[in-house]
Amino acid sequence: MSDFDWVMRGNLVDADAIVVDGWLAVRDGKIAARGQGTAPSAKEVIDARGQWVMPGVVDGQVHSGSQRDQEGLGMASRAAAAGGVTVMVDMPYDDPEPVASRAQLDAKIAEVERDCHVDVALFGTLNDTHGLDAAAGLIEGGVCAFKFSTFEATPGRFPRVEEDMLYEAFRRIAPSGIVCGVHNQMQDLTRKNVARLIEAGDTGWDAFLRAHPPLIENLATALIYEIGAETGARAHAVHVSTSRGFEICNMYRRAGHQASIETCVQYLMLNHEEHTRRFGAKTKHYPPIRPKAEVDLLWTHIAAGECTFVSSDHVSWGLERKENPNVFRNSSGGPGLETLLPAFWTGCEEHGISPTMVVKQLCRNPAQHFLLDDRKGTFNVGADADVVVLRPERYAYDPSTSLSAVRWSSFEDREFTVRVTGTWCRGQQVFDGKGIVNQQGDGRFLRPRLR
Repeated sequence: MSDFDWVMRGNLVDADAIVVDGWLAVRDGKIAARGQGTAPSAKEVIDARGQWVMPGVVDGQVHSGSQRDQEGLGMASRAAAAGGVTVMVDMPYDDPEPVASRAQLDAKIAEVERDCHVDVALFGTLNDTHGLDAAAGLIEGGVCAFKFSTFEATPGRFPRVEEDMLYEAFRRIAPSGIVCGVHNQMQDLTRKNVARLIEAGDTGWDAFLRAHPPLIENLATALIYEIGAETGARAHAVHVSTSRGFEICNMYRRAGHQASIETCVQYLMLNHEEHTRRFGAKTKHYPPIRPKAEVDLLWTHIAAGECTFVSSDHVSWGLERKENPNVFRNSSGGPGLETLLPAFWTGCEEHGISPTMVVKQLCRNPAQHFLLDDRKGTFNVGADADVVVLRPERYAYDPSTSLSAVRWSSFEDREFTVRVTGTWCRGQQVFDGKGIVNQQGDGRFLRPRLR
C-alpha cells in the first residue's frame, strides 16, 4: 500500500523557484514530500503536467459581511475557492456592527466553522462601544490582525479612530506581535474636497479621483508609520495606491521600524483613463484607481520586492450601490476573490516578472504577515496541502459565471493568461474547475501562532 494519499505532477511554483515536471506527495492533508521527475506511487495520482501548480492564495483583505444579507463568509468562500484562494482573511467591518468584542468574534468563528468551504482567519477592531480593553479578549480569541481607519467610511460600522486613540490601541497591541492595519485616508481633507465638488455640481465619473489626490493618502500613510514607530507596534498601511506611499514605508523600514505595506490588484491592473472612464462607479474604490503613469510606478515596487503582499479588498456590493450618476453617492469597493490570482499572474507576466513573485505576494508573504507562516503559503514539507492548479490560457474574464454574491466586475473583458482548474485545501479538493465539490463547514478557523 502507498504511503501517500495522493501525488500531483506539474510545474511547481513556490516563492523561491520553479520546478518543471515536479511532484507533490500528500498525506493526511499535509505536504509529505516533493521532488522532480519520477513521482512516487500513491492512492491517487493527479496529472497536472503542462500546468502551473502553486500554493493556495492567502487573500489578506476580504469584506464578506459589509452589506447585510448580501454575501457572508460561506458564499464568499465559494468564490474564494474558484479563484484559488484557500485562506480568506476577513475584515471586521460587518453590517450592522464591527467585530470589536470577544463575543462578536466567537460568533463569527462559529459562522466560519458552519458555513465555509476554505480556511478563514479574522481581523478584529476596537471601538467606543466596547472600548480599548476589548483588545486582550480579541487577541486571546484568535484574531490574526487589527484593523482601524483614519476615516469614517460608515458611522458605527466603519468609524474613524482619532490619533490619540490610535496611539493607545497600537501601544496595547504591540506586545502581542499582531499587526495593526489602518485604512489610510485623511478625513478633513477628503470631506472638504468632496463638499467643494458637490457644491460646484462636479460629480461625474472622474470626480472621485480629483477629490482624493495622493496627498490625502500619503499623509495618512506617514501618520500610521509614525505611530508605529512611537509604540513599537507592527504598523501596516492596508491599501497603498501611490509610489510615494512605498517611499514612505521604505524610509521607516530603513530606520528599523516594523513597517509593512499592501496594495490591491486593482491598483496594479486598472487605470483611471481607460477603466474608470469605461466602468464609472464600478471602479470606485478607496483609494481611487490612479492614472496609468502611477500604475506603472507601482509595478516598479512590485518588481523590487518592496510590497509586503497584494490583496483583493473584495466586497460584493449589489449594483444598486454602484449606479448613482453622482459618483460620491456610490459605495467604494467591488468583488475580487475570483480575479485576484489570474489578474496578478497576468500582470506579472506582462511586466516580465517571474511567477515566483506571484507566490511571494499572494501566498508566502501574507501567510507570514498574519502569523500563519509555517502552515500556509508554502510547499514546505509539513505545511497544509493547500494547492492551486492553473492552466495557461488566454481568455476574457466573464463575471456572469461568478460564484460570488454578485455577477459584475471592473475586470469584465480583461484578458487573463491563466485559469484556475482546481483548488485543494488541506489535501481536500474544493473546486474542480467547474464548481464546488466539498461541503459547507469543511473550512477551518485559523489562529495565529503568536511569537
